[in-house]
Amino acid sequence: MPGLKASALREMGREEQEKELSNAHQELFNLRFQLATRQLQNYARIREVRRNIARIHAVMAEQDAAGTEA
Repeated sequence: MPGLKASALREMGREEQEKELSNAHQELFNLRFQLATRQLQNYARIREVRRNIARIHAVMAEQDAAGTEA
């Protein structure tokens, strides 16, 4: 999931976008769990995943506003 770009998200179908979103939420949960148990190695990854989630939501909202489900 690293390097997820908005242009790549726009090319995906709605199901793929929702799957990416679900995977990102699961990864964020796991990272937060690692943080709580002091096992997290890469603290910056939390920020990356949160930004990916926001990016996915933004593209989905953009497509909803345009009336497409590309």
